[in-house]
Amino acid sequence: MALWMETGSEPTTQSEKDDLEAIEALKHSTALELKENGNQYVKMGKKHYSDAIDCYTRAINQKVLSDSEQSILFSNRAHVNLLLGNYRRALMDAEEAIKLCPTNVKALYRAAKASLSLNLLVEVKSFCEKGLEHDPNNKELMKLAEEIDLQRLEHEQREAQVSRAVAGAKDLVSAIEDRGLKIGKAMFQELTGLRKPTLDNNNILHWPVLLLYAEVMSSDFIEDFCETDMFSAHLDMISFSVECFIYIPFWLSNMFSDTCPPLPWDKENNYTRESIELYYEAGSGVCLSKSKLLRYLLEGTAASHVESIDVDEKDATECLNLGISAGEGSKWVKVGEKRTLHDVLKEPNFIIPGIPVFYVVSKRSSFYKEFKAGKWVPPP
Repeated sequence: MALWMETGSEPTTQSEKDDLEAIEALKHSTALELKENGNQYVKMGKKHYSDAIDCYTRAINQKVLSDSEQSILFSNRAHVNLLLGNYRRALMDAEEAIKLCPTNVKALYRAAKASLSLNLLVEVKSFCEKGLEHDPNNKELMKLAEEIDLQRLEHEQREAQVSRAVAGAKDLVSAIEDRGLKIGKAMFQELTGLRKPTLDNNNILHWPVLLLYAEVMSSDFIEDFCETDMFSAHLDMISFSVECFIYIPFWLSNMFSDTCPPLPWDKENNYTRESIELYYEAGSGVCLSKSKLLRYLLEGTAASHVESIDVDEKDATECLNLGISAGEGSKWVKVGEKRTLHDVLKEPNFIIPGIPVFYVVSKRSSFYKEFKAGKWVPPP
């Protein structure tokens, strides 16, 4: 009988031929039945998807159907894998279906859907184009083609934003390096947020600057302090008013006048324009390496989540703490109001804590002696 024939041998008798034909007919019938069962399982819902895949797989393994019929089986299995979120398997099945029957539009559509879920945008476009060649009015393919065009545009825009952010951050790093500035770990971000310096078209740095009133840890913020500006120009625009420390143009306010009411905590009206002094903390913190500085500058940008960025790290080590610890003498350095921000920031013992931070104290306050003696330290 044909059942006992060796693999690869040809039937020699009519009986063997009849047996083989009967076996093929049975396998063909079984494959079609399994296909139909698979279709029914799909209609029954998600709980039966695994049964559907099993039926399609067993039907495929009969290996008796025509290429076009086998193509439908692979395409159907791709459909179920798509529903289950098995996108890689769905794509493999759809591609196999397309090999068997290049005109299988459903297989082309499912290959495109799987590719889209895998973010294979070039492949999606190719499958859509091939599908529309065979069925120009296919609405699903046309909709998917429009979607991929939109996603490609959005992807290109995101990539452009990332590129601009990285280029801008690298330019900032170069500008900071050229000036010999040292940037340390950011402090007081609850007050400053993610503000960063900017570089204008004339290669001039503009810094956001935080002013802290050490005695009460109140704060003022200067959004744009050009590195070529003198401190006096900005101090002249800080209104010491009862509302709060507000940074406004001097011609809009009656600042520093004897009639200006003191701040609620400044009972003795010590904080006037002529009485205040600015200080920075000498050598506080550890300056960042080039790669860490770049990462810091990219925070809050489109490139903040980019995993790897090429950096020419000539000096990957972090510089040592240059400060004077409390108890060894004053670590506060007074800032001359006629100096520019650039001149102060490039001081060898100034490690900028993300953005420049300066402490405001009043010569009239009893707190002044404590501060100058180095007995006060900023809160952690």
